[in-house]
Amino acid sequence: MVENKRVHAISFFNSRLTSIISISLVLFLLGLILLIGMLGNKLSVYVKENMSFSVVLKDNQKEADIKKMQKRLDALPFIKSTEYISKEQAARELEEELGENPETFLGFNPLQASIEVRLRSEYANPDSLRMIEEQIKSYTSVSELLYRKDMMEMVHTNIGRLSLILLSLAAVLMVISFVLIGNTIRLLIYSKRFLIHTMRLVGATPGFIRGPFVRYNLVSGIFAAILAILMLTGALYYLQNELSGFVSLLDMRTLLCVYAAVFGLGVVLSVIATIFAVNKYLWMEGDRLYYI
Repeated sequence: MVENKRVHAISFFNSRLTSIISISLVLFLLGLILLIGMLGNKLSVYVKENMSFSVVLKDNQKEADIKKMQKRLDALPFIKSTEYISKEQAARELEEELGENPETFLGFNPLQASIEVRLRSEYANPDSLRMIEEQIKSYTSVSELLYRKDMMEMVHTNIGRLSLILLSLAAVLMVISFVLIGNTIRLLIYSKRFLIHTMRLVGATPGFIRGPFVRYNLVSGIFAAILAILMLTGALYYLQNELSGFVSLLDMRTLLCVYAAVFGLGVVLSVIATIFAVNKYLWMEGDRLYYI
């Protein structure tokens, strides 16, 4: 008798552990997709806001006029930041790249002063760039605008495609996760199908029958979610060590949102899957229980 109880307890523990691990792996994949999606959005903002263009100024501009123009640019809603680069600074930067100062063989500095402009991410697209180009070129002190139009268009197009791919992948994974969690829980409840039938025969209400199964799998879902969160934390720690600065794009608020989503999905999917699994056997005829 004692031996039977021990075997039953071990079997119960193994089945629950298997269930928790299975659900946690699915939640881990879901959390990873959420993290990649949010990281992709932040990476998109980061790339767009670090693609600058140069507002080349006409020669013989007074320092005061340049500062005044820079302030006007800073006040525009689509500009994130500006940086003034004098002719001397431009010559020094070119010397660092080429290893030789252009003044030494030309006898004069051929470069022009410029203002490096970084846009806000929502304006870093081809349509907005055309409007911005026209507006900045209307300033009398501006000689020309220099930027990689083809690169900006390519970044805008590819980021849009990446967002669509991630959204589709998240939707597919959500369906797969529900099916996998549902199958895991259904296997656990399968062994209790005769108990469900017996409880229904003695007059137990559907809510009373579902109650213990929902509570049981609710606890399993909570443990699975916690395990998935720990796995995500471990993955982020590994990525931080392997790719310096990779995780710095994710702030604590975003990370907590992902953790909360994983925890919520662990609870909600477990409860919904349990209700569906119990309902399958709740209204099934006793004879059919032997043939499934």
